[in-house]
Amino acid sequence: MSRLSHQDLRRHFRELFASNTCYHTASVFDPMSARIAGDLGFEVGILGGSVASLQVLGAPDFALITLSEFAEQATRIGRVAQLPVIADADHGYGNALNVMRTIVELERAGIAALTIEDTLLPAQFGRKSTDLISVAEGVGKIRAGLEARVDSEMAVIARTNAGILPVQKVISRTRQYQAAGADGICMVGVRDFDHLEQIAEHLSVPLMLVTYGNPLLRDDKRLAELGVRVTIDGHGAYFAAIKATYDSLREQRQIFTQASDLSATELTHTYTQPEEYIRWAEEFMSVKE
Repeated sequence: MSRLSHQDLRRHFRELFASNTCYHTASVFDPMSARIAGDLGFEVGILGGSVASLQVLGAPDFALITLSEFAEQATRIGRVAQLPVIADADHGYGNALNVMRTIVELERAGIAALTIEDTLLPAQFGRKSTDLISVAEGVGKIRAGLEARVDSEMAVIARTNAGILPVQKVISRTRQYQAAGADGICMVGVRDFDHLEQIAEHLSVPLMLVTYGNPLLRDDKRLAELGVRVTIDGHGAYFAAIKATYDSLREQRQIFTQASDLSATELTHTYTQPEEYIRWAEEFMSVKE
């Protein structure tokens, strides 16, 4: 059986992006999950930043993973993947120059497409984790990423949070990213179809939505009509793997108390120990006059 090259997979992603269909991603987090997703017929996979942090560091999603660690995991997946994989590259691990390095490393890893978001990361102490950088800085990051790209088939997608800004500001921001050359626009925080329609009518590039299974956006035909080509429902497969591991090891140790019957969300919270990171942040990052 012949294997598809990285460029073949990038071309395939471009075909999906240029189609009239909305596709749902498989959460891929290691080589085995990538092979499974491809064998089950998923058209596209995604390596989430939060999932990579959990898988590589066992750490919460506090922007702690480095580019090299993320790229190493992407490379492991890229060696075997036979479906296009999108990388959630967070903020590009720094400024516009860091974005250029991110593009180089993830292109070499075999990623078919990646998102660069305009969230202010790492989050400043005492501030919301949804703070955004300026539009000008976001545009600079997209332009820098396109400059660094060698294989023009790899898609560079600008991501923003549509749930924290007035609609007109979302439209302005995304249109500027589109004008900067972004191959697509990814949005989190879209509330419903009315919200999506107000934004989508001003854009001509393909759209990605991070919906986390929002029931108000469950209509693939309508999504496709509005230009949405990829939908990210979440990372249920990864959290199911955490739960299965816990249950299997618990059974092996003959631990059957009710207190030990934790959900995947509870397990993630328990074993990433976020309180410790919060305590460190309060101790070392709070400004004391």
